[in-house]
Amino acid sequence: MTPLNTLALTVVTEADSSPLSFPVRRVVNAGYVGRNRQAVLAHIAELQREGIPPPAAVPALFRVTADNVTTAERIEVLGSETSGEAEYVLLVRAPGEIYVGVGSDHTDRSLERLCLGKSKQICKNVVSREVWRYEDVQPDWDALVLESWIWSGGAEETLYQSGKLGTILPPGQLLELVESRLADSGHDGLVLFSGTIPLLGGHLKTADHFRAVLRNPYSGRELHCGYRCEIAEELS
Repeated sequence: MTPLNTLALTVVTEADSSPLSFPVRRVVNAGYVGRNRQAVLAHIAELQREGIPPPAAVPALFRVTADNVTTAERIEVLGSETSGEAEYVLLVRAPGEIYVGVGSDHTDRSLERLCLGKSKQICKNVVSREVWRYEDVQPDWDALVLESWIWSGGAEETLYQSGKLGTILPPGQLLELVESRLADSGHDGLVLFSGTIPLLGGHLKTADHFRAVLRNPYSGRELHCGYRCEIAEELS
């Protein structure tokens, strides 16, 4: 079956870089993925107080359409109540061919109060144009640092999230979870957004710009994802 979406990526290693044409065949967004289950349950309770319903299962998985993933630096949204969140992204060609990017599961927060799944679908999932081979960073995985920044207009950017990947579920566990809930076990063309780390200050914030970085503190190498949100003009 011809994929609906193909991402033009670059695989970066310590020695060189090479182009990767990645056909997207299915996209899954994970959520509530903290390794500390009590902290996850406390977060769910906080969201419930803001009117956001709890997920049907923890960790949660949400399917979005294959054409919903982009590397664009600008996205359109419907309304002002949307925000991004930093995540690691797995791009799977085969069990032994897995790439890692950094991305954002941009979400409509007003719709999230009504339907978690649709709040993911209505906004784009953005992923970095550069990716790493998973096997290259697997030994350092838990120490990798995920951060995000937000800003609007000409204001200075503000650090929004910061944490190590060791606080959220690792790739192997997430992939096993996806496989257990899919009708077939094929991973070819899978793009899996990992779920996010806690927000600094604990409160969702909207902004015109969002930027995420995945950094290896040992090698100093980084992946970057950044984009601007444009609110689609309403028709009178």
